[in-house]
Amino acid sequence: MQRTRDGGAEIVKLLQTGSAFYAPAASAVQMAESILRDKKRLLPCCAYLNGEYGFKEIYLGVPCILGAKGIEKIVDVALSADEKAALANSAEEVRKGIADLSLEPVAK
Repeated sequence: MQRTRDGGAEIVKLLQTGSAFYAPAASAVQMAESILRDKKRLLPCCAYLNGEYGFKEIYLGVPCILGAKGIEKIVDVALSADEKAALANSAEEVRKGIADLSLEPVAK
């Protein structure tokens, strides 16, 4: 988990130019290739949960099978108590962020 958190810094160190473009581009290519070529690849995706992992009506990053139909399956991985707590914390932060959004037009 620590390496995942620090991956951006690792790439910056290796490339010596930054990583803001590399990781998102590489992820998008893997996702597009899996969908366009129906590879049914297991990839982390932001998916709408409807009971998976104990969450409903929220988009969270979870492992999914991507194929020609897009997200074909959300893979339910057994999580430790610490992992469940971390996911619940992420879900709460997502919900707070959504609640903080203002849909009112900005005055000019």
